[in-house]
Amino acid sequence: MKHMPALFVGHGSPMLALEHNEKTETLRKLGEDIVREFGKPEGIAVVSAHWFTRGTFVNKAAAPEQIYDMYGFPPELYRVRYPVPGSPELASRVAALTGAKETEDWGVDHGVWTVLLHLFPQADIPVATLSTNGLASPEKLYGMGRELAALRNEGYLLLASGNIVHNLRAIEWDNPKGSPQADRFDAFIRDALTRGDHATVLRYAEHPDASYAVPTPDHFLPLLPILGAAEGESPVFFNTVRELGALSATGVVYGL
Repeated sequence: MKHMPALFVGHGSPMLALEHNEKTETLRKLGEDIVREFGKPEGIAVVSAHWFTRGTFVNKAAAPEQIYDMYGFPPELYRVRYPVPGSPELASRVAALTGAKETEDWGVDHGVWTVLLHLFPQADIPVATLSTNGLASPEKLYGMGRELAALRNEGYLLLASGNIVHNLRAIEWDNPKGSPQADRFDAFIRDALTRGDHATVLRYAEHPDASYAVPTPDHFLPLLPILGAAEGESPVFFNTVRELGALSATGVVYGL
C-alpha cells in the first residue's frame, strides 16, 4: 500500500462551501490527484481548528453530526449537506497511537465539511475528527503527528484544517488580498517549511507579526501534527493567497 499524503488546508470563510473559483478548483483537483495516485483512502483523520479542547479527543461516531458552527451567513449555506460516514475503527486506531479519548461528542464541523466537499464531493470516505488540544505545547502537537504518521501506511489520509493567518478582529471587508502583516507571516512560515526548518515553525510566536497573525492559537496549531507526520518530506504549497486582509488560504501537502 502506498504512503498516503498528509495535508493542511486553509479553510477561511465558511462561504468556501458555496464558492466555485480557483481555490475550490485547486481543492477538487487535489482530491482527484490523491485518488488517482494512491487510490481512495480507507478513511480520513482530520485535525480540526474548530474543536478546540482541553485534552485530545477523537470522534468515534459511525454517523457523525454535521455541525453548522457559524452564524449570520446566507440561508443556503445552512442547507449544504455533506453526509459523510464516521469510522469507529479509525478513531480506535488514533486513540491507540496518541492516547486521544474516544467520544461521540462533536462531529464534522464547518472547518472540515466545507473543505471535504470540494476535495471528495461524493462524501463516501469515512472521517474521524480529532480535536486540537489547547493545553498542548507546539512540540507536543508535533509529536502527535509523528505518532499519527503510521496511519499513512495503513491507507488513511491525514488532514488538518485551519489557517496560517486567522485574525477575525482585523478583517478588512474591502480588501480582497492580504495586509502587510499577513503577507509577511505567511511568507515566513512558507519559507521555513520550504527549508524543512520545522523548529522555526514551532517557535512561530517569536515572529514580530505573530500576535497579529495568530492572536489565538486554535487555527494555527492544526498545522503542527501534519508537520510531525511528514518529517523529512518536501512540501507542495497550494492556494497561497491572503483574503480580507487577515486570513490566509495557504495550504500544504506532503507525499504527493
